[in-house]
Amino acid sequence: MIASAARGFGDLLARELVSLGATEVRERTVGVDLVGSLDTAYRICLESRVASRLFLVVADFSANDEAEFYANSQAVAWEAHIDPTGTLACDFSGRHPTITHTGFGALRLKDAICDRLRDVAGARPSVSAERPSVRVHAHANGRRIVVSIDLSGEGLHRRGYRTESGEAPLRENLAAGVLVRAGWPELCESGAEFLDPMCGSGTLVIEAAMIAARRAPNAGRDYFGFLGWRGHDEAQWQRVRAAAVARERPLPGVIRGFDADAGVLQTARANAARAGFRDAIGFEQKSLAAACPAAASAGFLATNPPYGVRLEDRQRAAQLMRELGTALRERFQDWRAAVLAGSADLGLELGLRAERVHTVWNGALECRLLRIHVTPEQTRNLIHKSQTARIDPSFAASAGAIMFANRIAKNQKSLASWLKRESVSCYRLYDADMPEYSFAIDRYAAADGDRVWLYVQEYAAPASIDAESVVRRRNEALAALPGATGVPAERIHLRMRRKTSRGDQYQKLAEAKQFVLVAEGGLQFYVNFTDYLDTGIFLDHRLTRARLRSAAVRKRFLNLFAYTGTASVYAAAGRARSTTTVDMSATYLDWAQRNLTVNGLSGREHEFVQDDCIGWLKGAVAARAQFDLIFLDPPTFSNSKRMQDVLDVERDHADLVHRCMAILSPGGLLVFSCNAQRFKLDPTLEERYAVSDITRETIPKDFARNQRIHRCFEIRRRS
Repeated sequence: MIASAARGFGDLLARELVSLGATEVRERTVGVDLVGSLDTAYRICLESRVASRLFLVVADFSANDEAEFYANSQAVAWEAHIDPTGTLACDFSGRHPTITHTGFGALRLKDAICDRLRDVAGARPSVSAERPSVRVHAHANGRRIVVSIDLSGEGLHRRGYRTESGEAPLRENLAAGVLVRAGWPELCESGAEFLDPMCGSGTLVIEAAMIAARRAPNAGRDYFGFLGWRGHDEAQWQRVRAAAVARERPLPGVIRGFDADAGVLQTARANAARAGFRDAIGFEQKSLAAACPAAASAGFLATNPPYGVRLEDRQRAAQLMRELGTALRERFQDWRAAVLAGSADLGLELGLRAERVHTVWNGALECRLLRIHVTPEQTRNLIHKSQTARIDPSFAASAGAIMFANRIAKNQKSLASWLKRESVSCYRLYDADMPEYSFAIDRYAAADGDRVWLYVQEYAAPASIDAESVVRRRNEALAALPGATGVPAERIHLRMRRKTSRGDQYQKLAEAKQFVLVAEGGLQFYVNFTDYLDTGIFLDHRLTRARLRSAAVRKRFLNLFAYTGTASVYAAAGRARSTTTVDMSATYLDWAQRNLTVNGLSGREHEFVQDDCIGWLKGAVAARAQFDLIFLDPPTFSNSKRMQDVLDVERDHADLVHRCMAILSPGGLLVFSCNAQRFKLDPTLEERYAVSDITRETIPKDFARNQRIHRCFEIRRRS
């Protein structure tokens, strides 16, 4: 047989399989090979906490092409496994040199089985994708193909208790793997308390209860792949079930789950009831700040905080991680903790040193499982990314800080004459010039020239970089900045930015509402260094905005995905006949109006529309609206709940451009820009329209190091 598990848990699965009676257990990249009796197979399907599926190998052969694959598959004695009056589903996975489409591979496998059964039994099973009598799977590794019967039928993570879940649910077997890896099976034997302070739909809490109660995780399932298999022995299966039930016990300790969301707690309670723990698990509506132990004795805390998948706002996720670290230090001394972090840098936000760090995968997302024993000695000396950077001056004299300060001074000198000539007061001073100091540093001067700020964005370090080195280099860079730039520490702001294709730059972080007025191109704009991941003005579009101002004379200007309306201000200053500013956020539209007002450009000719730009565009096309100049600058990715559709700019940009061109007046100009790092313009656009790539002309000198900071195109109708 072959058992599969989530990546990162193969060793746990191998040990578990041995405990369930398996022999000849060998861990593989994609699972675990094993030998076992029918009794062992039943026990794995019923009692394995970590396994994803269990396959019974029925054929292992080499096939050069689909004809050989069909012939070898048809040669299997399927009549011994499949009732021709039942139902069948087939899957194909892996990589084969000639069978390159998994759907075709599955189809040929189905044909081989059905043709064999028709020849031998005179009948063939019906095909059913949902809960078939037998599911057959073929996996190719080059020309070698392993064909097996899926005894689990569907993923073993489907315990049967979770019919609905909260945002970004954790699979049940992954949750169990986290608990087993972190030592909960041993701790629960002593009656230790369990708590998940951000429990969501309750998966970790329920899996912890199952482990503590010695309950077979799949005792509540009513479907397995072996139930319709001809090798199934119902009497033996019932004996295995009865033995598992006999091993159950009452919970030996307190098990609780907290969450701030009352709605998701209703789901958690319903899930717990279906799992048989209606009154045994305590769920309470509590914020993370209010989380505390039920008793004075030490316990076990396990949680899966949001890390950019469950929540759209990654900065909020970082803030929650910091709050969790504070709670652990202040109220959970001597507790053991297991925290699933989306990345190594997010784990650093805890401010606690992990005893062990394991790389695991939540689906396709590489995560870090942090195992922590909360003691005073484990507290890290981290600089938290709050409103202002906390700078440790003791690092200023280090070799790294001196080297970094020299680079900052060199950059300032090389930019000085250009800054003076172009009258630029807000610019990028440093952009990961030295790879080991991976920061983007922007300098902002107040419009009155009285004060200067630094906005420091730290790019998340790859997992291969030691966490201690990341913290040390951050301390060195921050300590060097006040002396190198003359900007006092209280006006240096730090943010963490992940390089991602899933753009989330418009998310709110805080409520300080401290706005500063800065100048660019003879205009003034409000920026904010504390409440948002971005400040309110994208400095790399300085030249793009200038081009829009020049092109806007007597034009009807449309600004889509307008953010804070800086392009609208430039167009209005260029004597546009009218401006229409469209964005989904009321906050940013209000910001845009303030930007126009402070420049004396408010009036009825300037319209602000709060709407999903995709939906608005569809309506504008239907209404045959007309604009002479359009600026289209969509985010790389957006799945906001307020949008009608999910936006992926690489996939959807052609459709957006076509809609914009449909409302562009004859002789009009569309300026399309995006920030996708590996963006490629759909070639059909160049076939249909006159397209000019103006990326080079729109990247300012201070962004010259990063030629992929944005892509920009001018698009017109062909004459």
